[in-house]
Amino acid sequence: MQSRNRCGRRWVAGTLVAVGLVAGLAGVGPAPGVAGAERQLPTPVPIEETTIAAVHGEMRAGRLTCEALVQYYLRRIEAYDKQGPAINALVLVNPRVVDEARALDARRRAGESMGALHCVPMIVKDNFETRDLPSTNGSLALAGFVSVKDAFQVARVKAAGALVLAKSNMAEWAFTPYETVSSILPGYTKNPYALDRVTAGSSGGTAAAVAANFGLIGLGSDTGNSIRGPSSHQALVGMRSTMGLTSRAGVMPLNLWADIAGPMGRTVEDVARVFQVVAGNDPDDPVTRAAQSHPVPDYVAGLRADGLKGARIGVLRQAYERPDMDAEAVAVFRQALADLERAGAVVVDPATVEGLSAIRRPQGMEPCGGFKYDINRYLASHGDRVPVKSLSEIVASGRFHPSVRRQLEQTEQGPAHGPDTPECEADRAYRARMRDAVLETMTRLRLDAFVYPTWSNPPRLIGDLNTPHGDNSQLFSPTTGFPALQVPMGYTRGGQLPAGLTFFGRPWDEATLFQLGAAYEEATRHRRPPASAPPLR
Repeated sequence: MQSRNRCGRRWVAGTLVAVGLVAGLAGVGPAPGVAGAERQLPTPVPIEETTIAAVHGEMRAGRLTCEALVQYYLRRIEAYDKQGPAINALVLVNPRVVDEARALDARRRAGESMGALHCVPMIVKDNFETRDLPSTNGSLALAGFVSVKDAFQVARVKAAGALVLAKSNMAEWAFTPYETVSSILPGYTKNPYALDRVTAGSSGGTAAAVAANFGLIGLGSDTGNSIRGPSSHQALVGMRSTMGLTSRAGVMPLNLWADIAGPMGRTVEDVARVFQVVAGNDPDDPVTRAAQSHPVPDYVAGLRADGLKGARIGVLRQAYERPDMDAEAVAVFRQALADLERAGAVVVDPATVEGLSAIRRPQGMEPCGGFKYDINRYLASHGDRVPVKSLSEIVASGRFHPSVRRQLEQTEQGPAHGPDTPECEADRAYRARMRDAVLETMTRLRLDAFVYPTWSNPPRLIGDLNTPHGDNSQLFSPTTGFPALQVPMGYTRGGQLPAGLTFFGRPWDEATLFQLGAAYEEATRHRRPPASAPPLR
């Protein structure tokens, strides 16, 4: 099998062949802390925009060590995160990561086989618990908290051989989908494609770091937008799974009715490889019990260049049409529809979810559970290991970014409806009606998936909360619990600002979304690295 990505590389039997690209590590001397140049092996691999399969191919061929890979990412972080463009994506770098890389190299030399994610340096959002690194949810109120165990997904990727390279900045408490600023790290995280633009939120730090090639892939969380939105703003792929297919255990909650955690990367295949590892049942997250009746398929094996041929794709205009939609975003989306048809898809336009206006959540309906209920239970579960024990203590501490004060105070003053309350019963009924309506539409129109632009407007200027945001992710996937895959769709503003396309599908059918997304990626090759963080020489 042979496939090709957008940067002119091809894989043949797992080996990377560079086509007209400058070698990323050739001629680079030993990084700080490396005892001798022999540890920093020259390699023909261009590390920028590389993939998991390509890295593993070079390691099997003896042309790349885990330490060399890690050291090169560390050099990029040193050059570009707090200096140069000062993207400001990372809260901290794992101080033991070089030693961990050397240990992996030693195990390989001893004949140990490579795990599925062997030496994959990962960027992990600051709301994932890591047993050897602080986890703060972006807030000074949790400064100093180090968990006694890894979040389920972190433990899974480590067991498969991955390394936690760094923890990333996030919108504090994961509150906002529009920008990435916290109290734990001074300043905003910048969009590496345009340094005066936002990354979206709340996983904007992970997205900016992966887009700027600070790591091979990353983990984020998504309650209403925060995997898909930052991926759209940074020309990445991001998967929000079916509710119950992936565990949230060890991820600090925003609203467990909608919280999802998962991978964000530069290619569909890389995201599918990590998703393969993190999907499945976890006894510590009861919602994943449903995964026991849905065996996890081989997502990577299902990726095909002709995966769109004959697929029926519905245009979900209800997700994105609004009076203030940007004209350039419309043009990019129209081109995406043409590209889908050119790749063999049957585009059904429009694909209307009937009765949607009557199904919407009633105005004035009080929330079911949510942040107050979930964060109080989460903090109580950690006892004296956390510096604050409740939302009341968070508010009283004053240790948070001024932009979230009002939301914290209003949430603390409001109700905390538990799962057995009338409010939660009404919420369950509302979500069930949405699921039924979406599935009825897909069945009636024989759809494999819906599509819509992930955002209807380009990334805003940092600090601008007045112009239209264009976020289209909040309703359909979070309310139904059905999966959505974001892939790069092109660029607006003279090719400067990334735009994204969402494939939204049936529950437990991530394999189809990966297949469609990979075929679209192959047909268009929109992903390109940001100019603000060029290859190191």
